Order: sequence, then C-alpha cells, then structure tokens
Amino acid sequence: MFALRNSLRKAFSARTLTPQVCSSFATGPRQKDGTFYEFRTYYLKPSKMNEFLENFKKNVHLRTAHSELVGYWSVEFGGRMNKVFHIWKYDNFAHRTEVRKALAKDKEWQEQFLIPNLPLLHKQESEITYLVPWCKLEKPPKEVHVLWWNESMDSRAAGRHQSHEDPRVVAAVRESVNYLVSQQNMLLIPTSFSPLK
Repeated sequence: MFALRNSLRKAFSARTLTPQVCSSFATGPRQKDGTFYEFRTYYLKPSKMNEFLENFKKNVHLRTAHSELVGYWSVEFGGRMNKVFHIWKYDNFAHRTEVRKALAKDKEWQEQFLIPNLPLLHKQESEITYLVPWCKLEKPPKEVHVLWWNESMDSRAAGRHQSHEDPRVVAAVRESVNYLVSQQNMLLIPTSFSPLK
C-alpha cells in the first residue's frame, strides 16, 4: 500500500487539483456465499476518454491477472459524460484486500497504466454490491447494456411503452415507488475488451 500511495503522490504532485474518490457500501440482503461486485465509476477530464480507454485496452491483461472483470462500459448519455463504468467480482472482502495489495506491488500495472492515467481522472466512485436472490449474472445476447440488456434504444423504448400498458407492471412500479429514494438511468456502451457486451 505504501508503494501505491507514493506512486499516487508523485502522479498528483504535478497537478493543481487532486481527483475526488468516493466509496459506499450497499445495505440489505446479502448473498450467502460472500461474493460481491465492486462497481467503479471513473469521471475523466474532457477529451481524455479515448486516451484512457486505449491505455486500458492495451493493459487490461495486467489488471485481470489479479481479479475477474465482469464488464467495462463508457457512458453514452445520462448523468455526467466522460465517464467509464466497470464491475469487478470478488469472492469476499479478504479476496479484494489481497487483490489491492497485489496491485500496489505490481510495478508493470502501476507504470504502464496507473501512473500515466491518473492525470486523466477527475473523480472516482466505488460501490460494493451484492446480487439480490432472484438475480442471475449472465452474458446477454445483445449489444447494449442499461442494467437491462436491450437490442437497441428503440427496442428499449418500445418495451417500456408496452410495459406501461401492462396493469401488473404498473401495480408493481406503484408499490416499489414507496421504497425508492432516487433513480438514475444511463446508456452504457460496452468497450471492446468488456466481457459483458
């Protein structure tokens, strides 16, 4: 961890602004096996998206040598632009801790990806999430992922219009709204190196 902190300090020393790092933990029902998923969102400086993604594509093998990448997307629209969203799978918190320690010691990862890309980042968010009991994580047969997989934005719109006509869906939505604090929709486009497409 010390080596990683020194690398971060050196990378940020030439900058006037340090990126913000935010994290949170999910609450609610947990999976019995301890497996969880880390949702990471990087907000990139304007015009730096292509440079960042090209560098990650070239070095993705260095990162996936340590843990499983579930998916990697760029945000097409919804919320703030210049954003990438990726999901990493961990067996438990001890596994994540070991992965983070290994990355801190991995000079190739730090020198080829981490240090060159830190100046491109504006902000980073990290959330720990668990699958709900009725959810299955499977590779979809379609190309666009919006937490639901859709063939296209037109098919998504048609499906939403159709569901608004279904009284069962309307009743379920009205019931669930009582528990909803906020909602955010984003159109995520999978990168060429994303396992989930």
